[in-house]
Amino acid sequence: MQDYFNRTRFIMVGTSHPGNVGSAARAIKTMGFKELVLAAPQYPDLHKHPDAIALASGAVDILDTAIICNTLEQALAPITLAFGLTARSRDMGPPVVDIRQAAIESTHHLSDNSNTQIAIILGPERIGLDNQQISLCHRICHIPANPAYNSLNVAQALQLAAWELRYAYSSQVKESTTHDHHPLLASHAKVEALIQHWQEALEHIGFLNPAHPKKLMPRMRHWFNRSQLTQEETDMMRGVCTQILKLPSPFSNHQESDNNK
Repeated sequence: MQDYFNRTRFIMVGTSHPGNVGSAARAIKTMGFKELVLAAPQYPDLHKHPDAIALASGAVDILDTAIICNTLEQALAPITLAFGLTARSRDMGPPVVDIRQAAIESTHHLSDNSNTQIAIILGPERIGLDNQQISLCHRICHIPANPAYNSLNVAQALQLAAWELRYAYSSQVKESTTHDHHPLLASHAKVEALIQHWQEALEHIGFLNPAHPKKLMPRMRHWFNRSQLTQEETDMMRGVCTQILKLPSPFSNHQESDNNK
């Protein structure tokens, strides 16, 4: 079970209050987790602020080992399943689950392969995760609270998420030998590289007009994220993109003919 805890990452995006960072560290440690990541914090040494240390209340070791990333993309690089915590509904985006469903899915995900890693992502204190940040997640996750007043601060939300994960992990009865029977899943970094390559290929054949992309690529991103691509599938798709880019572009030929008129 401890292996599951080691493969779980809590990411705070754009946070500005050192007290929340300290409280988050305390929440993580009380539930047995260790990995806190600050993505694009308002101040680079936020986790070293006296308020953070005071509210960590004995969890200073979590602050000392906190990972600082410039972007959410960097924080998600090794992740294979990411849950974006938000209370707001979205017109378009990843599938929606509640925190208990997320914990159960995380447990199954981690039991399937030893290379898998999950992340719980929380947005800035005032505005939460924006649509672009949500698009990087595999699931939208909400905490069922009072619909008339569902305002949780980031540390409270993180505490609830950490508890649900701990409970689900503790209830896991699968044997670790099942790891060898499932293909290796692609990391977030690998999927992101595929999406960029895929976009180049679509532009090359004229399917995607970069001047008027509309919502094509966000929809493609959600499709890839829902599919939970394996490393082998990602490599295969990258190979398809490479072959497409070697072909003459009909879109370019059309532009050349227009220029010759």
